[in-house]
Amino acid sequence: MKHDKLIISKKKFNSRLIVGTGKYKNMSECAKAIKISGAEMVTVAVRRVNITDKKKPLLMDFIDPKKITYLPNTAGCFNSQEALRTLRLAREIGGWKLVKLEVLGDKKNLFPEMIETLNSTEILTKEGFKVMVYCNDDPLMAKRLENAGAAAIMPLAAPIGSGLGILNKVNIRIIRSQTKLPLIIDAGLGQASDATIAMELGCDGVLVNTAIAKAKKPFEMAKAFKNAVIAGRQSFLSGRIEKKLMGNPSSPKKGII
Repeated sequence: MKHDKLIISKKKFNSRLIVGTGKYKNMSECAKAIKISGAEMVTVAVRRVNITDKKKPLLMDFIDPKKITYLPNTAGCFNSQEALRTLRLAREIGGWKLVKLEVLGDKKNLFPEMIETLNSTEILTKEGFKVMVYCNDDPLMAKRLENAGAAAIMPLAAPIGSGLGILNKVNIRIIRSQTKLPLIIDAGLGQASDATIAMELGCDGVLVNTAIAKAKKPFEMAKAFKNAVIAGRQSFLSGRIEKKLMGNPSSPKKGII
């Protein structure tokens, strides 16, 4: 496990847990939870989080971008034009090229608008961005994103903030089998065991925000997710036993008294 790194766009991370910076009571709570989680990458909603106005609390004062990788995202964007403008602004502000693309299709369920997402991925890639893409769990569309130059595929487990966990394990397995890109579960996780399941399916990492930020004890949940991701990865690398319909005794059949 010591040498088992998460690699995204040639950058190596020890932790396979990515944490969001929204929905916490305050920035102090956010920073403490992230530290406890061991996450080395955090998502930053460029349209919602203050990262430049020094008259207001700055995220950078609480989370050092020299120690933690900022992943600017396009949360709140409902078309390609908004998403492109947001990420171009992020590049101008902080020089960020590793970004998370999120183009939503509706305000109720917050499902990704995949046609706009695909078009945006193609444009951003041509402009030199390394695009981690929030998407639905459609294997065909995931492959199109890969062909369009995505740096990572980030299918939802369930609707954003729902806490329902992974609803379609079959599609996640199919996506895993057909892509060499980093596969990161994004959205819908509710508890630590969901992260373990994601890792046991062969995912390279998970992104969590609401499940930690809105837990009754955010710091304890942050620690739980940290341990769950590690356990799930170890389980996956260990190779699970074959599933069988019938019982199989653990004791030897020969030499019975």
